[in-house]
Amino acid sequence: MKAGQYQFSFAFSCCALSLRGQTIDQTAFIDLVKSSKYLEVSAFLHSHPRLVTESLLFPEMHPLLLAIRNVDRKMIKVLLYINRLVREFQGNGQPVISVDTKKKELVGDFKNAGKQWRPKQTPNLVRVHDFLIPEKGKAIPYGVYDLTRNAEWVSVGIDHDTASFAVRTILRWWRKMGQPVYPGARQLLITADTGGSNGPRVRLWGWEIQRLADRTGMSITVCHFPPGTSKWSKIEHRLFSYISTNWRGQPLISLAVIVSLIASTRTVAGLRVRAELDKRRYPPGREIPEQLMSTVKLQPHGFHGDWNYTIQPNRTRKIIRSVIF
Repeated sequence: MKAGQYQFSFAFSCCALSLRGQTIDQTAFIDLVKSSKYLEVSAFLHSHPRLVTESLLFPEMHPLLLAIRNVDRKMIKVLLYINRLVREFQGNGQPVISVDTKKKELVGDFKNAGKQWRPKQTPNLVRVHDFLIPEKGKAIPYGVYDLTRNAEWVSVGIDHDTASFAVRTILRWWRKMGQPVYPGARQLLITADTGGSNGPRVRLWGWEIQRLADRTGMSITVCHFPPGTSKWSKIEHRLFSYISTNWRGQPLISLAVIVSLIASTRTVAGLRVRAELDKRRYPPGREIPEQLMSTVKLQPHGFHGDWNYTIQPNRTRKIIRSVIF
């Protein structure tokens, strides 16, 4: 949607309205809509219901307004709650990270969307069909994005995307990037979506987070984005989109190439990425019995405790060796 369409079809009409004796600031509203900050736009429209009347639903504004109106008010409260916690942790000098798994990539001479400059008549030859090459396998990039320092750790797995792999990546980030810059940290805030290996209903995720808390001695707070709102996760548009841009048009012919392309990702805002290959095996279907789950010191928050909770470290933890697979 072009900026002119915002201005002539919607913003000027809004500025003509007078609500409670106050005229809407034209420039501020145009900038807000163009910035694609749907959370702020949604809150604005909820406080000005007359702006969403049928007379203002111009055809070119349908996608934006419908997307905004479909955001449930309860979801908005959850997002604002996460935002408040992030600011609180950052204000206290405690680490805040955003985690997620990027799309799995087949390793081999497959087509990769995008274009790259090449010498004339020397294109990269790729396969017609995207079938898994067993001897090369696939790559599973799991990222940990430090919201405060604009720094990123990516572990490229080769087995399965499980909660053990996710928490192992967080531990590697903490030991190699987090602990040196947060030496006195006593708390850690993790923001994640509600699906995949780091979902709130995954028992293995809760147990692995407890083990992480025991190893680091930190209390770990986890905030999950509500279903359908994972695109608000910072790692989505501050890292993964730039990785896709950096390797556009380049066949991912080997794991070494994938790790190198991820690590070479840069932005004008100063993003730096560190990537490593994780060759460990993470078998799926791992079950955690009640005996182990009873050791998880999970404290649900008063606001949506199913999505927001804190896990405290066990000061005198028992080493349990038997785990059911």
